[in-house]
Amino acid sequence: MATATLDHTPVDADVIARARNLTKVYGRGSTTVRALDDVSVDFARGKFTAIMGPSGSGKSTLMHCMAGLDTVTSGEVIVDGDPVSSMNQRQLTKLRRTRLGFIFQSFNLVPTLTARENITLPLDIARQPVDEEFFEQVVSTVGLGNRLKHRPAELSGGQQQRVACARALVSKPSVVFADEPTGNLDSTSSREVLTFLRESVDTLGQSVVMVTHDPVAASYAHRVLFLADGKIVTEITDPTPDSILTVLSELTQAVGESN
Repeated sequence: MATATLDHTPVDADVIARARNLTKVYGRGSTTVRALDDVSVDFARGKFTAIMGPSGSGKSTLMHCMAGLDTVTSGEVIVDGDPVSSMNQRQLTKLRRTRLGFIFQSFNLVPTLTARENITLPLDIARQPVDEEFFEQVVSTVGLGNRLKHRPAELSGGQQQRVACARALVSKPSVVFADEPTGNLDSTSSREVLTFLRESVDTLGQSVVMVTHDPVAASYAHRVLFLADGKIVTEITDPTPDSILTVLSELTQAVGESN
């Protein structure tokens, strides 16, 4: 089988990532689960996109396939011109290390490192120099200037997640993928993190794709995609918690009626 090259595939300037006819199947025979069913979607560059849907709708699977964290059964994933779906593991590792940022529900900070050391860790691993000017800009945006010498145990949950957010941004990734980033946070800390993510888009020009089950969290996005049974069924722009709840209620009812 031919090895994928890292040559850029031409994409629209306003599209940071796209999926075409994306299908993901788990299991075989009677245990087959079609987590994604022929999904085609574009994610806008410099925008904050949220992905929502009932439990089992395929929202996390879509993000994991877009981020190269899971393989696809068929279809194509392109991120900033790179053919993620056809890369080998070595190429995926390099892509995730240098071009993609990740924020997870668990903060995944190294307890023995300071906040600054945790933030610069991806650059240190990749043996890349820290752009101090951009580092200061990220730290200022995240509001951690007076916490850089603190270790995770000395920080609140919201502060720890903001360190994780800054770590995801400091390498200037093409796109940041966030999987339930406020799932372990109280409402105040959640608001801090979501405000930062939105500011990273509006101020730093970052592109963010976030999976969440929380309508309030999704309302910080420019656009919300809704999945059901492995398909994108609708979307809304300029969302509010109420408009999101209305769509989720309709989707949950529809899924219940079809089962």
